[in-house]
Amino acid sequence: MAESITVIARFRAAKGAERELRELLLSLIEPSRSDQGCVSYDLHQGLQDPTLFVFYETWENKELLSSHSATAHVRQLRSQSKTLLAEPPEVSLLTKIS
Repeated sequence: MAESITVIARFRAAKGAERELRELLLSLIEPSRSDQGCVSYDLHQGLQDPTLFVFYETWENKELLSSHSATAHVRQLRSQSKTLLAEPPEVSLLTKIS
């Protein structure tokens, strides 16, 4: 059986773009949760730093995560977020060990 994959994706909004980035990221939740292989897909915002947004995701396997990454809603995020970000997103792929 293939191991599930956890994704931590960090986005930092450009100064003044927090609300617009938040709305864009929120728009990904419903379609992403409907993608095949999605176990969980949750968005968080920093309490001490409101420019920080973090997706915490779990996928059934790496192949289904790859399929999600190629969807229209993820491609839309990539194109629309460019002017809203202070820096490139940071994405970490993890597997549970305990």
